[in-house]
Amino acid sequence: MAKSAQTATAARVEPLAGRTGGAAGATVIPAKAAFRVSLRADVADAAALSKSLGVKLPLEPKASAKSAKGRLALWLGPDEWLIIDETADPMADLAKCKSLHSAVDISHRNAALLVSGKGARATLEAGCPRDLGESVFPVGAVSRTILGKIEVVIYRGSETEYRVEFWRSFSAYAFGFLNEAAKDCLV
Repeated sequence: MAKSAQTATAARVEPLAGRTGGAAGATVIPAKAAFRVSLRADVADAAALSKSLGVKLPLEPKASAKSAKGRLALWLGPDEWLIIDETADPMADLAKCKSLHSAVDISHRNAALLVSGKGARATLEAGCPRDLGESVFPVGAVSRTILGKIEVVIYRGSETEYRVEFWRSFSAYAFGFLNEAAKDCLV
C-alpha cells in the first residue's frame, strides 16, 4: 500500500512578540509581522518593477515611498531597495515582472522595532552616529546605519515614529539597547 506524502508548514515566530518597553518619552514595541524583500535591479528597470509592486521605487538617497495599501519601498543604494508589506507578499508581484532583477525574500531573516514618542529621536541617537534631525532626516527618510554594535535600517515614518529593521538574531540586543536608551531619554 502506497503512503501519501505529508507536507509541513513553517509558522513565522516573531522573536519579540508581546514585548513592550520604553519610558514616558519614548515607547519601544515590536513591529507587526511583515513580508520583506531585498530587491536589486538596474535603475532603468525601476519603472517596470514599480508598476508590478504598486509602489514607486525611490531613486534618490535616503528616500522612501509608500503605497495606498501600506507597502513600503526603502532606498538602500543606487540599485537596492528594501520592500516591506504587512499584508501581501511582494514576491508574488515581482514574479510577474519581466524586467531583470534579483528579489530575495528576507521575511524570516529580519525583525523590526517601532520607536515612538517625543523622545524617539533621542532614544535612537543614544547609539546611532547618524544625525536624525528634521533638517537632514525628515519624515520619509531612510538610512542604513549602525545602532550600538549592529547594522540597522532606520525609516522615519512620522514626526515622532521610527521603524528600526535588523537581523532577527540581534532582536534581544536591539530591544534591550533601545529600551535602556528610552529610560535614559529626558524629554
